[in-house]
Amino acid sequence: MSAKHFLNDAAHAVVTALRSLTLTNPSLVFDEPNKIIYRHPSSISTSQEKISLICGGGSGHEPAFAGYVGRGLLTACVAGSIFASPSAEQIRTCLAHRLPADSPGTLVIVMNYTGDVLNFGMGVEKARAMGREVEIVVVEDDVGVGREKGGKVGRRGISGACLVVKACGALAEMGISLEDTARVGRLVGENVVSVAVSLSRTHVPGRPAEEAAEEAERLPPGTMEIGMGIHNEPGCEKLEADLPGVVEKMLAQLLDQSDKDRAYSTIQQADQTVMLINNFGGLSNLELGAITTEVWTQLGNRYRIKPVRVITGVLNGSLNGLGFGISLLKLVDTGLGKNKSMLELIDFPCEAIGWPAPISTQTWQGEYKDIQHKEDSSEETVRPSNLRSKGTCSMFDVRANHGTVNSARFRKALRSGLEHVIAAEPDVTKFDTIAGDGDCGVGLKRGAEAIQSMLDRTQPTDDVLVAYLDVVRTVESTMDGTSGALYAIFLNTLAHDLRRQDGPTPRDITTQIWANALGSSLQAIAKYTPAQPGDRTLMDALYPFVKALQNSKTTKEAAEAAQKGAESTRGMKASLGRTVYVGGEDWQGVPDPGAWGLSEFLVGLAKEL
Repeated sequence: MSAKHFLNDAAHAVVTALRSLTLTNPSLVFDEPNKIIYRHPSSISTSQEKISLICGGGSGHEPAFAGYVGRGLLTACVAGSIFASPSAEQIRTCLAHRLPADSPGTLVIVMNYTGDVLNFGMGVEKARAMGREVEIVVVEDDVGVGREKGGKVGRRGISGACLVVKACGALAEMGISLEDTARVGRLVGENVVSVAVSLSRTHVPGRPAEEAAEEAERLPPGTMEIGMGIHNEPGCEKLEADLPGVVEKMLAQLLDQSDKDRAYSTIQQADQTVMLINNFGGLSNLELGAITTEVWTQLGNRYRIKPVRVITGVLNGSLNGLGFGISLLKLVDTGLGKNKSMLELIDFPCEAIGWPAPISTQTWQGEYKDIQHKEDSSEETVRPSNLRSKGTCSMFDVRANHGTVNSARFRKALRSGLEHVIAAEPDVTKFDTIAGDGDCGVGLKRGAEAIQSMLDRTQPTDDVLVAYLDVVRTVESTMDGTSGALYAIFLNTLAHDLRRQDGPTPRDITTQIWANALGSSLQAIAKYTPAQPGDRTLMDALYPFVKALQNSKTTKEAAEAAQKGAESTRGMKASLGRTVYVGGEDWQGVPDPGAWGLSEFLVGLAKEL
């Protein structure tokens, strides 16, 4: 739970958020005293032929439900304070004064929460007493609370309510009667099941910041809560699980018909379904995408269910909640005939900022054959060289009396360098968190582990270039970002220059060959980046290492020069990289992360050469 907000006045946040809807959709009107968002009368064509559709509830669930006001969805929405139902008077005002007067009827959709049901119910009864045709649909799709625990209260309404609103909004736009629209709304509600999980409850703007610490103690890292509602209430069960584990449990609650306490669904393998993944509001799109894939995969593998539609996003939120919900809708016959199937109602075009509808029906119905991606065959086409690593000169040391470096020794030295990089990851990550974006250490570790894996599955060779290119390809495929690009350029240029110096007959790689190749690599990097020693980059470690080797120093001496260069970046003003944008002075106390990581590799390498 994060207790940080740009606005700490909850009432002000609600009102200004509602007003923003009129800025993003000019056909909407905001009744501020009653917190009602409704469609401008001029935006509703043939209103005498179309029923009105309203919904509402506490704020904090955005975009639900004010974000669903618009053509093809809601006519109006009545909002309460955060997580609190609107009053009966607000609802009466909406029903009596904010809907088209010539509308043949009104359908009210409400989630099954006591305050919402009572206040909207009172509003409905008042409207009926005034002679209006009004129906109400109460949505209760949550399976997190079983029959025994739910008792007389029943199941809560959560993300499945969005699908009820979508279907009913389509029917209202088509001019379908109040009776049939209400019937189909209840039908959708009866065939949708939902369950949610969260890593933490949410923090309401204006509440004490200490609540965040209390929540962290209640739900420590690694613990999550399943059966979460959307009003910040605790869940039904705490558990420790990874994503596959919690998704497995959630799907069992949704689909296991042997669980008589929760067997609300009759979804079978042959049924068509719609899958909805609802972000509570605090998950990144990256994480939500990973969650969507996990749910889809388990549905297919465990239940042989392949949804015909997948909808994801923040649909019925809970402020900045770190949770998500899964809803599954079984598509059944609406009894309304052609062009009014349940799927067509979900696909029906609408114009409201809260509904994610970027994919057309035509695209969904297209036939797309599987494309098999062929594996890159570049490893099979590498041309051998005549440069050998078993002579009287070492691979990196330029002193002829320093012994030989055969393939076994080279691999041992390489592993030593990689182990140093992996061990240094926490420090590099810490440095980069202070001076950059925090990903340098993880990127270097990922590349090092990939090279270790490559060494484990490949056979040693005394062909220097073939062995070296194995490393280059691994770096290219696993290291990204600025460091990855610099390494790739440097290593590829080194390989190119080694190839250029290859001869027609086998020969030991010499001091001069390595010196030439290393010098060319430095020149190549200069074509793509202005980085030079003194700019606080990895060049502060790489440059002195190469220059030391070119000046007839040993690998150990060259590694020491690299280490000294990396250390010199403490307090150095950055001319390139993300440190340029970092404010404050904390970064001055740490070395450049890229230079430090490289120096660690070179020190480890030198130990075995």
